[in-house]
Amino acid sequence: MITQQVYQITNILMLFDGIVLCLTGYSAYVISIELASESIILSWFDFIASVLSVMFLSNYFLGRYGFYSGKRFSSNRETVLALLKALTLVFLILAAGAILMAITPFPRLFFISYFVLAFLSLLCIRFALYHYLDRHARFNFNVWKILLVGSPSRVAMVASALDKQRSWGHQVVGCLLLDGNGEQQPEGLRNQGSIEDFDKILNRFEIDEVVFALPKVSLIALDKLLHKCEVMGIAIKIVPSLYEPDTPQRLIGESLLGIPMLSYSPGNISAAGWFYKRVLDMAGGLIGCILLAVMYPVVALLIKLDSPGPVLFRQVRIGRNGRQFHLYKFRTMVADAEGRKADLLKFNEMKGPMFKVEDDPRITRVGRFLRKTSLDEFPQFINVLKGEMSLVGTRPPTPNEVQQYEDWHRRRISTTPGITGLWQVSGRNKISDFVEVVKLDLEYIDTWRFTRDLWILWRTVWVVLERKGAK
Repeated sequence: MITQQVYQITNILMLFDGIVLCLTGYSAYVISIELASESIILSWFDFIASVLSVMFLSNYFLGRYGFYSGKRFSSNRETVLALLKALTLVFLILAAGAILMAITPFPRLFFISYFVLAFLSLLCIRFALYHYLDRHARFNFNVWKILLVGSPSRVAMVASALDKQRSWGHQVVGCLLLDGNGEQQPEGLRNQGSIEDFDKILNRFEIDEVVFALPKVSLIALDKLLHKCEVMGIAIKIVPSLYEPDTPQRLIGESLLGIPMLSYSPGNISAAGWFYKRVLDMAGGLIGCILLAVMYPVVALLIKLDSPGPVLFRQVRIGRNGRQFHLYKFRTMVADAEGRKADLLKFNEMKGPMFKVEDDPRITRVGRFLRKTSLDEFPQFINVLKGEMSLVGTRPPTPNEVQQYEDWHRRRISTTPGITGLWQVSGRNKISDFVEVVKLDLEYIDTWRFTRDLWILWRTVWVVLERKGAK
């Protein structure tokens, strides 16, 4: 019920925000007409384009800064700062767009007045709504009353979340606690008794919903309690016993044709994230393949003149969740490099399954130049277009490396490997411990954001131009 209420509150806010941004945009336009000279008044077409841009950008940035979520801001100061940051980004992008589109003269008065009016109006709307939800809705006649049932630690976790949750109005009337094996009683919650008092509490208070937060091991006959609520018409929520607040688990409730399921995701990439990531890969892979086609004749000739053997080097690598594929690179070593690798294992500088040797004698003269400039990586854009790799991801290991993995190492191959990643932009040849490589890969997986992929690509360009760590 609360989730549905949050959804409706969010939709109402988005509707009001759109109306406010239209009205404040028009007000700013009128102000610019009244106060500015005729030569610096924004055209009607540019005005409409600006307002539409502000509406779409605000929708994104307000969402990113938590204005369309169910979580309360901790203070008015946090609300003001978050709104200021969001609108500042919106109008910086708008100003950059006006400059790139050569809108002259630059309508400073319109942008400044639009920013001020939009900021004040959106702030007033939120303060008014938050004041009503926090001061009045939680104490009205139809407030949603909730009873918590479970162990002390899990009940305290749910109560804390409910305290931060926005809704039309909800109230925790108290809790029924199980034996917590010495756990501290939750503060600020009224203990209504033990589980034996369940029926009595349901009849005594106007309970609208019961939240069960039972531990993994419990002797409670949950089915009887659920049946009691069902008979009395009381809503139910169950916190999965698999969920622990101090572990980074990602359990999501889903439905498969009406069958309720708990879903676990090993990473931070959603279905929408995979889609955006693939679109970026297709665009980047296409550009990379065009550049590869242009440079291929010259690079191929240099490789052939330098040493006998094929132009492209193909090697089996491990992709997402163990999928095998052939990785393509310009050949930078002698043709029998793989056969000579065993003789160099004693010189391996990496701690762990990875292999790396400073001044590897198998590298050719042209190969050293290709590695230094990272030109040897360009054939991997073929792997990107085929979907075997991504522009940004984890380093693709060899089958021999994966065979030596510990269980926790394998999570680094739970995502699509990339041409570049955190490992590459963090000093490629400076990291000599495989554990550090794994930690960087897991950090990428656990904190993935589309904007971070763009940042890593940008950093990669600078790393290559500065020729850092590529030998």
